[in-house]
Formats: sequence, C-alpha cells, structure tokens
Amino acid sequence: MAAVVSTAPFAVVDPLAQKIKESSAVNVNEIDINNTDRFLVHSPYTDPEHLLDLETLDDENALLARALSQMKCLRADYATAGYVESFNWGDVMGELKNLVQSTGKTFKETSFYIVAFRSTIPPSTVYEDLGVLDKAAHAEANQVGGFLKYWFGSPDSEGRNLATCVWRSRPDAVKAGHGPAHRRASRATASMYSFWRIDRHRLIIRDGAESWEIVDWVD
Repeated sequence: MAAVVSTAPFAVVDPLAQKIKESSAVNVNEIDINNTDRFLVHSPYTDPEHLLDLETLDDENALLARALSQMKCLRADYATAGYVESFNWGDVMGELKNLVQSTGKTFKETSFYIVAFRSTIPPSTVYEDLGVLDKAAHAEANQVGGFLKYWFGSPDSEGRNLATCVWRSRPDAVKAGHGPAHRRASRATASMYSFWRIDRHRLIIRDGAESWEIVDWVD
C-alpha cells in the first residue's frame, strides 16, 4: 500500500491504472455510478474502476463495507494516536447493526484484516508523484477483490501521516500487494518517505454485529 498525501485530482494518466481498467472483470464503461445498491465509493477515488462491487462479496463483507461509509477520523493527531481511538468505530458498528436488522440478513461472526500505514514524508517528496502511484495501486487492488475500505489523511506539520485499509482477508491484501502497481509503489517507499511502518490489526465482529473488537494481528 502506498500512503497518499494529497487528495487533489491529477492530470497524469497512469498506464497501469488504464490497463487495469481495460482488463477489469467488470466493464467499467457500463458501471452505473448511481446504482448505490451495487457499486460503492469506498475510498477517496470515485472513478468507475475504483468503486467496490458489492455483488462480489458475501453478506458479512457487503454489510460491513456499507457501514464503513460512515467511517470518520475523530482527532487531528491521527498520525501518531492510537488506531482504534482515531476513528468512530462505535458509529460504524452501530450502522452495521442497523443494516443487519433492516435488511434481515444474517451476520455470522467474521474476522477482517486491517492495515495501518504510518509514515513521515520529507519536504523533498513531490506529493503529486505519491498520489499517482497510490491511485494506480488502489485501482489494481480493487480488482483483486475484498478491498472494503481505504482512508488516508494529510501530513501534519512534521510530515507524519496515516493511511489505512480494511480487507476481507489477509490473503486478499497479500495478493493485491503482488500486483505491478503495488510493487512500483513499494519500490518508491525508500526514496519518498523518511520513515514508514505497517501495523496490522484484526477486526472481529460477532454474531448479529452485537459486539466487536480490534486487536493486533497475529499470524
């Protein structure tokens, strides 16, 4: 995963992202972006190839993906603060429980894989270059499947930032990391960041979304 430092649109057309778009299992030219029952904006990117196809997910994952649309950062120091305390997980889980009840779908206990990418970006790094790498990597990962949520912040005054992904499973994340766009972003890490660290967490949601917890991931 490449950490993003800018949410501005970029004029550069990334060839890898274009290739992914052309070879997508879902024809992005036929996606109805207004069909929110199927296609969900789950990241800062809203182009068709970046939308999550809910029909590719089972009930538990589709319901959580919809609930994660309510995910918000709660504090300005998210780059260094505790992960759980930095987001409104209680609201997300409340929305999930409401969705379970309103849809009448069964939610069985499920674990999800979370990645938190903490970084420091030096003044010499060109933010737009990071953005191009990240956008291509997201489109690529989205085609792998199981990519439920992507959020990133903006660097603080010292260049520190946080980006996070919620995945259906660790194998999904690992598979996405082997793609060419992700490999290219990974190669750029050494030159574009003065510090980076990957924290892994397990989100456990129990039957009926009645309770939940986020713990450190242990293989």
